[in-house]
This record gives sequence, structure tokens and C-alpha cells, in this order.
Amino acid sequence: MKTAPKNAAAASTAARSTRALRTPGGLSVRLDVRALTVVVLLLAAALAASVVLIGTGDFPIPAADVVRTLLGDGNPGQEFIVNELRLPRVLVGLLVGASLGLGGALFQAISRNPLGSPDILGLGQGATAGALVVIVLFSGSASEVTMGALVGGLVTGICIYVFAWKRGVHGYRLVLVGIGVSAIVTAVNGYLMTKADLVDASRALVWMTGSLSGRDWAQVWPLLALCAVLLPLVLANARGLRMMEMGDDISHALGVRVERVRMLLMVAAVLLTAAATAAAGPVSFVALTAPQLARRLTRSPGPNLLPSLCMGAALLVTADWVSQRVFGADQLPVGVVTGVVGGVYLLWLLVSERRAGRI
Repeated sequence: MKTAPKNAAAASTAARSTRALRTPGGLSVRLDVRALTVVVLLLAAALAASVVLIGTGDFPIPAADVVRTLLGDGNPGQEFIVNELRLPRVLVGLLVGASLGLGGALFQAISRNPLGSPDILGLGQGATAGALVVIVLFSGSASEVTMGALVGGLVTGICIYVFAWKRGVHGYRLVLVGIGVSAIVTAVNGYLMTKADLVDASRALVWMTGSLSGRDWAQVWPLLALCAVLLPLVLANARGLRMMEMGDDISHALGVRVERVRMLLMVAAVLLTAAATAAAGPVSFVALTAPQLARRLTRSPGPNLLPSLCMGAALLVTADWVSQRVFGADQLPVGVVTGVVGGVYLLWLLVSERRAGRI
């Protein structure tokens, strides 16, 4: 009984914040003012956190000097520290957080379930399995581990889609199959760890935690190129994704090619998640929490793709700053911080949903 008024109030708030822009050529574009404001504020927060993070370390640099160095007006020492040592790490953090936030928003919209994120569906575990195979069985290099993680995530995504297919892929079946695949892959990962020697096991354990330590330009460019290709593709299908939240039958009636859009966006989400995991390891809970936090800030129905992307980037760089500020540079992997914060948020979400009578 409490849900209907709440949903009606949310719909009324979303309607009030929506504006229609009309061009001289007769085109009309709907603009959600609140969502746009949230995106701008989250971008500003992510950039501010990035500047502070670049200045944090064994050789601290004031934020003003960081900005001057980024604009090409720093001294040689600052330019080396900022541009060669710290900037690539921060860019990887921004791109990984953005990829996980967008991938999580896509999976939650497709499954129509707030728990339908890559963390729950097992894509991170699949990428971990691919990396462990390269580390334990072949003692591969860093680039080979990255490729193994990417392949592992893609194979896991394909398996989930195939096993969940039954005259289409539906949300509840996708989540259940994902949980089952995640359990199987987790068991495989445990077996691989028992077969590793001490050096390989230590190396694999650090990677499995999720860390931005030691990241350089070699991780930035592939992830940036992938995001540059997939983001326009995802946004071009955002209208169809929003209509699919009303159900497949209504979406078909409105002219949406449901299975084509669903498969295309699932492939994009898998690629984003696998590439992020390959670049930084399985950073937990960002893909789960970023879309939910973005939705609460925008108070807007729909997938909230851009707000989720910006929220993921802001969350990850802030978590990396917290880990370095509290525990010192490279003492605590960023995946530990996101795991703690995400676990607390998940408990709060479950308690609030139970009090509201929805679970």
C-alpha cells in the first residue's frame, strides 16, 4: 500500500523536472533538468577527486600545482610525477569506474532487477578465471593476464546468455542463471588457487582484490578506445532500453526490436565489464551501487545511463583516494574499500526494501 503513493510522487517529481527543447527546424528534445544537473555535479566531483588524488602520495603536490602541471606549466619534477606516474593511474580509475557504472546500469535495466549487476551475475568471476588460467597454468605476463581476463569475461557472458535463452532472455532467468554460473566459476577459481605455487598465488591474490597500483598508459588507451566505441552505441539504443522496461509486448508494439536491442546492449555491458576487470582486476560493488545511487539522486525513471557512468567514475577515484590517504600509497587495494562500502550499502538497501514491504 505504501508503494503506489511513493511511485506516484516519484513520477510527479520526474515530470516536473523534464523540459522540452524545440529547435527552429521543428525538432523537439526532452531534457531532464535534474538528471543533467546530477551529471554535471558528478563530473565536477570526479574531476576534483582526480586532482586531489594526483597530488596524493609520498611526494605530495598541492592541487593548484597539479592543475598547472596538467596545463603544461609545471617544473620538470612535477611533470614527471604527474604525467608519467600518477595521471595514468587516475585515468584508469576514471575509465574503470565509468565502465562498471555503465555496465551495471545496463544489466540492471535489462534484467529489471537492482541485483542484476555484473558482481552478482558472475562476469567478474569469469574474468578472474581467465586471468588465473594465464597466471597459474602459463605464468603469463601482465599483458597476457589482461587478455586472459578479457576472454574469460566474454566467455562467461556468452554462457550466461545461452543458458538463459528460452524464446528470448528474461530478467529473472538471467539473474538466476548468472548466480549459478557465478557459483561454478568461483569454485573453479578456488581450484586454480590450490594448484598455484606460492609466488603465483600471491600475484593472483593481489590481482583478484582489484587494484590500480602500477597502472600506466598501456592500460589507458585500450580502455579509452573501447569506451569511445561503445558509449555512442549504448546511448543510441537508450530509447529502446527505456521502452523495454514496460515489457516486451508493449515494446514490440512501439516498434522496438527487443531481442536485437537486448543482445546488443548485453554484449556492450559484457565488454565494458570484462575490459574494466582486465585493466584493474575485479573491483567489487561499483557496478551494483553506482546505478542505484544515481537513480536516487536523479529521482528519474529509466536506466539513468549517463548518471550511472559518472557516479561509477566518482566512486572509484574517491575510494582510491581514501585508500591512499588513510593507509598510505599502495598499502590497501581499492577493491577492499569498494567492497566494504558496497557491502554496507547492500545491507542498507535490503533493510530499506524490507521495511517498505517490497521483499
